[in-house]
Amino acid sequence: MAELELVVYGAGGFAREVAWLAESCRIDDRVVRVVAFVDDAPARQGTLLNEIPVLGLEEARRRHPEALMVGAVGSPTVRERLMGRAAEQGFEFASLIHPDVHRSRWVEMGLGAVVCAGNILTTNITFGDHVQINLDCTIGHDVVMGDFATLAPGVHVSGCVHLGRGAYVGTGAVIINGTLEEPIVIGEGAVVGAGACVTRSVPAGVTVVGVPARPRG
Repeated sequence: MAELELVVYGAGGFAREVAWLAESCRIDDRVVRVVAFVDDAPARQGTLLNEIPVLGLEEARRRHPEALMVGAVGSPTVRERLMGRAAEQGFEFASLIHPDVHRSRWVEMGLGAVVCAGNILTTNITFGDHVQINLDCTIGHDVVMGDFATLAPGVHVSGCVHLGRGAYVGTGAVIINGTLEEPIVIGEGAVVGAGACVTRSVPAGVTVVGVPARPRG
């Protein structure tokens, strides 16, 4: 069976999880094979991580000119910077969606998305580029996630919620539903703390915590 080579930008714990995810995926009916992790730290380069080489970005591009790239760093701001560097090197991006993800045909996916095992995506959902959805999340109807928006494991997003570019929702957080006319909005770069329950919109750049979620003091 034909293979598709994949380079994973990152060499931490989530990068190892993304490499495992990739083993379960098919892209254009091709088996995905992770050929390298990329780490910018020279001390890590030239080592092996789970039997996969760790390389610098330029070296990965030189060795694997036909490979696609996926980002595997949890921080939206760091991931945006790294994906910009990868694009400058000429990499194109793959999306990885675990085969046991339940989703309707009314889900629009941008470039470079990572959707891990156990997720449920209902209907009329739109994802931007490089969105990251970790294990066991649920996403309701009419949700919009901007570029680089990120859900940690076990997040539940109800219907009619908009997450701005680079918004981050921590492990086990819950966002209640808005309406089509007045969606709940998690602003650009906002952070929802682990275990929080969001009952109203969060301004851009603000961190909220607790039940109900309130700005951190």
